[in-house]
Amino acid sequence: MTDPQAPTPGPAPHPTVSLLERLAEKLGGRATVTAVYGEPVTAEGVTVVPVARVAFGLGGGTGHSVEGTKTNDGGGGGGGVEARPLGYIEIRDGVSTYKPIRDPWAMAAPVAGGLLLGAALPKLLRALRRHR
Repeated sequence: MTDPQAPTPGPAPHPTVSLLERLAEKLGGRATVTAVYGEPVTAEGVTVVPVARVAFGLGGGTGHSVEGTKTNDGGGGGGGVEARPLGYIEIRDGVSTYKPIRDPWAMAAPVAGGLLLGAALPKLLRALRRHR
């Protein structure tokens, strides 16, 4: 006896959809706490736990056209994963401290912009005073 409330099975998913679902499962399974907080390392009474930001994305598409008696199908997809170190947690004598890893080039642009502005601003102010 069949259940009248049970959903009827639909058509089989397109192979590209199946591929993207499998990719999402595999990549999503890797974006775990272990990926973000790496395996702890202990040496000389200090435990270090690496911390990272992990992100992933997927994209894909399919196409289907019918030209007379000829049917054309196509599809494609892709994905990517990024892991960026952010810092580490240091555990020493029962006290944990987060230590960020700073990119030395992250401050280069603001410093260069400040130097450029500091050099150009006096000349600009003198030029504006002359034109009054």
